[in-house]
Amino acid sequence: MPIDALNRIVDLHAPPRRIVSLVPSLTEYLFTIGLGPYVVGVTDYCIAPAAQVASLPKVRGTKNPNRELIRALQPDLVLAAKEENRERDVVALTAMGIPVYVTDIQSVADALTQLSALAQLLAAEHAAAPLLNALETALAQAQQSLIGRRPQRTLVFIWRDPWMAVGGTTYVDDLLRLCGAENLARQLPGRYPRADLADFMRLNPDVILLPDEPYRFTEADRAAFAPFATVTAVAAQRMHLCNGMLLTWPGPRTITALHTLPGLVEALER
Repeated sequence: MPIDALNRIVDLHAPPRRIVSLVPSLTEYLFTIGLGPYVVGVTDYCIAPAAQVASLPKVRGTKNPNRELIRALQPDLVLAAKEENRERDVVALTAMGIPVYVTDIQSVADALTQLSALAQLLAAEHAAAPLLNALETALAQAQQSLIGRRPQRTLVFIWRDPWMAVGGTTYVDDLLRLCGAENLARQLPGRYPRADLADFMRLNPDVILLPDEPYRFTEADRAAFAPFATVTAVAAQRMHLCNGMLLTWPGPRTITALHTLPGLVEALER
């Protein structure tokens, strides 16, 4: 029987043909590898591919899925992620007799390994091969490009009031490393450290990234950094609004991120 990323046995007797996805990035992955016709339910946050998911039943959010609606959709598999979904929902759905496959992607290499395993589970190895091969190539190229390169000291904020940044042992942290950045938030406790903005600024980043999700940073948020004019990123105006999905969605967007984010960092070095 299949075993998911948490070493849970997933009781499947045939490739699933009715799938509920509780993970936006996995929803996009399913459609990318041609399994969209098998997706029968998604979360409110599953917004890509927009045209295809628009008409699908929505089972609420990643943190509060409507379990009864999920059961009514009669899925033969629910996809979840340790990072995004609650353990109690996984336990409850499993108790209903619904197989739940949990991913736990903490690095770009994890994305390659776990998306490959998921394709095998879904009997979609051939359809997924072009994407996974492209991801493997992009990962190898990114690793090679790091040789002899000075990392840019970087902070990636994901919230304000309170201020929160992406810390270590996360997919985003590893993606940053592969794109030529040193994640300064690793110096603070927790996977998503919270601190006063002044405490973050004492780390003196070269670059500050302000993604548009989960908190939608806008141009107006750049004003919060004005009191820290001596910080390298602020002095050089290297406070960049960026696409949050590019940073946080493992899958097809990983390839784009590995190709484009290093270019941003290189431009900042000049």
